[in-house]
Amino acid sequence: MSTKDVPVGRSAPPADVRAPAGTRAPAVSYISWVALALMTTSSVASLRPSPTMAVYGLACVFLYLIPALVFLIPTSLVSAELASGWSGGVYRWVSEGISKPMGFLAVWCQFAMTVFYYPSLLGFVASTLAYVINPDLASSGVWTALVIMVCYWTGVWVSSRGAKGVAGLASSGLVIGTLIPGIVLVTLGVVFLGRGNESAAPMTADNLLPAWAGLASLVLIVNNFLSYSGMEMNAVHVSSLRDPAKQYPRAMFLAMGLVLLIFIPPALAISWIVPAEQLSLTAGIMQAFDAVFAEFGSQWLTPIIGIMLVAASLGGMLTWLAGPSRGLLLISRQEGYLPPFLQRLNKHGVQQNILVTQGLVTTVIALGYAFIPDVSSAYWIFSVITTQVYLIMYLLMFIAAARLRKRQPDHPRGYRAPMLAGLCGVGFAASLAALLIGFIPPSQFGSSSIWTYLLIVGGGALGLGLLVPYLFYRLRKPSWRTAQAEEVPVS
Repeated sequence: MSTKDVPVGRSAPPADVRAPAGTRAPAVSYISWVALALMTTSSVASLRPSPTMAVYGLACVFLYLIPALVFLIPTSLVSAELASGWSGGVYRWVSEGISKPMGFLAVWCQFAMTVFYYPSLLGFVASTLAYVINPDLASSGVWTALVIMVCYWTGVWVSSRGAKGVAGLASSGLVIGTLIPGIVLVTLGVVFLGRGNESAAPMTADNLLPAWAGLASLVLIVNNFLSYSGMEMNAVHVSSLRDPAKQYPRAMFLAMGLVLLIFIPPALAISWIVPAEQLSLTAGIMQAFDAVFAEFGSQWLTPIIGIMLVAASLGGMLTWLAGPSRGLLLISRQEGYLPPFLQRLNKHGVQQNILVTQGLVTTVIALGYAFIPDVSSAYWIFSVITTQVYLIMYLLMFIAAARLRKRQPDHPRGYRAPMLAGLCGVGFAASLAALLIGFIPPSQFGSSSIWTYLLIVGGGALGLGLLVPYLFYRLRKPSWRTAQAEEVPVS
């Protein structure tokens, strides 16, 4: 996951909102479908998952295309219809399509996935930063845990002060930490091969599909669902297009092409340079840069690239930090889902108590890096838990969309997804399959205890994604309804 959910611009009112009689409707500021495609690309694309797929060499092309077809496209088109007909995001969609308790579960999962997202994102930051200071630190769990805790709590301090313009860091991150390093890596990778060096991974037609060694050999594909997640956030801009029915699909297919260009060539470049058995899931990008720069006698550039990647990742973390928790806060103040302590705002209007509580959990998780011997294993486990919690929300979204089309066929929608029932069926099946596959240890973990893996992943995903929101809902009290959403100041 990269710098997703970054609010860009302002979307037009949903289709079901009408100006009061006797008033003049506000002017709508339209955006082009190309602009929406670029906006989507900047919020989805990242170099962070590249080492994970580079393990598969040429087969990474297949492993990126499949989730794009069965998850990215259904998610994009279905969420566009929901966003163009119902304001309020995933809580409103699921509440009207299923029920309010399920709406709370959906918005909770949007928030809860970040609890494990931050350790995995900052684990990548720690390994990347190690190449700026001392590459040996990349395999140190203690170093990784310290970087996670320092970066997270610094982010909480910045966010709690109501800092403005943080989202701009994520916008520049696409260029600074994704496009420039990606282009450099692919270019040097091509030159690396052009100078007669043999690719570390075979690039023949026989390697287009991943080697089958049971279900465990395909588990890494689950991480790609997280790479494509967040499309439901970009869908709010569908009403800002002049002709949503024609332009939105164009924007999504262009964005998918651009995202694949950012995902696939860098992953291939890494597989050319770094053998799979030596590849770190967290430090793989820096391993590739270090190796290719060594080939050209320019290793002094490695720390510079590392700083660029770190800056972009930290900017993305800051833009994510307050967003999901803000949505949970607003819903909880209306419906009383969280105790008053977690609903309190500081003088800057920021939900500081939620951020601090989340930080305590994140700190405990970060210590897992110090106690799990293999940093790559810890990184993968946290990435899987993040994906599974988020997939619960997508399962609910697909069900809600299908039921809303059936129950409210005449409800005004600015965009109607073609073959919605089929899209929801494909998206639901793919999400469920990815969630279940996540419980299978990948082939790289063959020597580890399967029961330990199941306990950590199952406990994290089901406990945080289902048990905790169930307890909040069952223990809620009428006094927990502290305010209406419109009374909450926006920082």
